[in-house]
Amino acid sequence: MANITVKKNDGTTDVTYTAVIASGGDSSPAVWRNNTIGTAAAFRPELRLTSKWNGDQTGRRLDGSYSYPSLVTGTDGTISVASRCNISFSAIVPQGMPDTDVNEAAAQCLNLFASALMKSSVQSGFSPS
Repeated sequence: MANITVKKNDGTTDVTYTAVIASGGDSSPAVWRNNTIGTAAAFRPELRLTSKWNGDQTGRRLDGSYSYPSLVTGTDGTISVASRCNISFSAIVPQGMPDTDVNEAAAQCLNLFASALMKSSVQSGFSPS
C-alpha cells in the first residue's frame, strides 16, 4: 500500500491520494483519499479497490470505485456535499493467462482510460461522436 500521486486537470499540478487503509484480504477495500479537499473524510475525493476470486476461481476480480464530491457552503456557513461524480470499473484477471499478456492488457486498457479522448468523454458526459 502506498500513496498515489496524479496530475490535476491543469496537467501540471500534482495531487496525492493518501493511503488510508490497506486491504485486509479478499473483499476488503484498500482506500485512498485526497486530503487537500474538504475538512472531513465525507467531503474528500476517495478511491477504493477490492479484489476477490471470481465464481469458478479461474481469475481474480478487481472492483474499483471513485467518488469526487462537489462542496457548497450554505448561508449559515455550513459545508455540505451538493453532488458527487462517481466512477467505477471492474476487471477479471485470468490466473491461467501468461504474465506478459496480463501485463500488456492492463497497460493498454488503463492507458486508454487515461487518454485525452476518454477524459473528455467523462468530463462532458457523452461518448465521442
